[in-house]
Parts: sequence; structure tokens; C-alpha cells
Amino acid sequence: MESDKLEEIFRLQGELNRRIGVDVSSMGEEERAQWVLNYTRAMQQEIAELIDSVPWKWWARYQSFDEQNARVEVVDLFHFLVSIAQVLGMTPDDVYQAYLKKNEVNHKRQETGYSVKDHEDSKHI
Repeated sequence: MESDKLEEIFRLQGELNRRIGVDVSSMGEEERAQWVLNYTRAMQQEIAELIDSVPWKWWARYQSFDEQNARVEVVDLFHFLVSIAQVLGMTPDDVYQAYLKKNEVNHKRQETGYSVKDHEDSKHI
């Protein structure tokens, strides 16, 4: 039977992180906060690399859309995002359940015109 793909991604990311010396199982709160910051900063760089994959300089004619590199950058972002989830103690099922709830909130926001920012609508996630 095929294993769940998200569970496999989490397993593989955990292996990679441990291999480079990041073991979430032994982290205290301060270290977890630092790793969330580390991974968030890494994601900012990956987003910059993703931006550079598309011709965003409307004044420059030399640019082209590097779709293959854009795909690689999305996967790089996903590596760091999974790492953040793991630092926060989230399992693949936690991520899935939170996604379902947040997706429902986003649909409700669209139905109501999302004219007012309401932080309370996501407190249950």
C-alpha cells in the first residue's frame, strides 16, 4: 500500500534536518523560536529566488520566465515550511486539519466580501 505523501515528506525532511544537526525532539522554547526565525529567513531568500525566476523588471527586455527554476524554488520553500511545521510540533495530520479549517475560513471571507479584518475567525485553527 502506498504511504501518505505528506507523511513521507515529513519523514524525509526530519531525516535531512537531523543529518544537518537540527533535532526538533530536543529543542526548548527559545531554540524552537530561533529555528522558526532561521527557517523564515531562509524562506525569504527562496522567495527572492522565485521572484528572480519570473520577468518582474517591466523595464528590462532581457528577462525570461524560468519555469523550471521557479518549480525548484517552490520545492525549496516547501522544505523550509515543513521544517517550521516540525519545529512547531505539527504532524502531517495537524497540517492537513489546519489547512482544511483555514480553507473554510478563506471561503467564508470571500462569501462575505472580506471587507473587515477579523483575527477572531482563525482562532479555532
